[in-house]
Amino acid sequence: MANDVAIIGVGQSNFVRGYEGSIRELSFEAYREAMQDAGLTRDDLDASIICSAPEYDKQRSPSGLIAEYLGLNPQPTFAVESVCSSSTTGLKTAYALIKSGLHQAVAVVGFQKMSEISSADSQERMGRGADIMWESPFGTTMPAYYAMHARAHFDTYGTTEEDLALIRVKAAKYGQLNEKAVYRKDLVMDKIMESDYVSSPLKRFDCCANADGSSCIILASAEKAKQSSVQPVWILGLGSATASYSVTGRNTYAGLESAREAARQAYRMASMEPQDIDVAEVHDCFTIAELMAYENLGFAEPGRGAELIRNRETYLEGKIPVNVDGGLLSKGHPIGATGGSQVRTIVQQLRGEAGKIQVPGAKTGLVHNIGGVGIYANVIIMGS
Repeated sequence: MANDVAIIGVGQSNFVRGYEGSIRELSFEAYREAMQDAGLTRDDLDASIICSAPEYDKQRSPSGLIAEYLGLNPQPTFAVESVCSSSTTGLKTAYALIKSGLHQAVAVVGFQKMSEISSADSQERMGRGADIMWESPFGTTMPAYYAMHARAHFDTYGTTEEDLALIRVKAAKYGQLNEKAVYRKDLVMDKIMESDYVSSPLKRFDCCANADGSSCIILASAEKAKQSSVQPVWILGLGSATASYSVTGRNTYAGLESAREAARQAYRMASMEPQDIDVAEVHDCFTIAELMAYENLGFAEPGRGAELIRNRETYLEGKIPVNVDGGLLSKGHPIGATGGSQVRTIVQQLRGEAGKIQVPGAKTGLVHNIGGVGIYANVIIMGS
């Protein structure tokens, strides 16, 4: 057990559409909550990892600025970026630092203040997350990419727009219970189906919203975790994969090969199978992304993911509850903070601290965090 790594503190700011403070103040909100949760002081931390997508920041190299503001000098700080999966990549980096013996306790802080730039500029930067020579100059956007995935899934397996709408209904149901979420309103099928297309077949409510927010995860060695006053949550499995940067280099569009590979690695490391997972957080930047995640993670066979949502199997009372905090569709998606928020939800579930969204008896949980259009994929399996 001496080499095990635990999560002993988690924190998250409110996710909002327009944060009025600076990125350092935004980061402090999650950091303060996580440190209070862990019962540590800043002198207990050996290092920090700051995670964000830098094209949204006016401050160049914000990691040093934030580490200083959090009072973490002269401990080393590291900058980690894999766009939307940045903070789970940061978690894996922290895990490696602790597992190697270099550090005993590391804070992973993810943040994004997306309101720093206009919506038009934001879309342009997201488009540049694709190949800037062969794809983004032709006007590609994130909704268009995921609409392509949706069409492929529809054509291959007979999935429908109504299936995707059912995922949004679930997200809205649980988003109402999440005090830190941007979108906290109920949605019914008719309203979702009647909303305007953003990129067919994806409609307005099939898409998550940009947001400002921060998250923080405190990781520690087994020895350090024993000194904490909270129940440690152990990291049992980690998997990561990278896909072809250009979608033209991929073998399928009805799923994400990177997610499948990351899941395979995580299950193998944890010595688990999909049926061993009690609760999951998946990267639902679009409704089709959640549906593909059901299949890529092995919760359903390829083409049968829609059956899970039709039968309410991914609801709180179902056989594999997924995104019962509202997911990105309700919480919003502050790129650098998203993965840490997902981890926080699973940690609370495994401690029995999730309140109205608690999955009874949850002992194992999974986080699936995607960067870009399936370019980067991280899967984390945790246990109490």
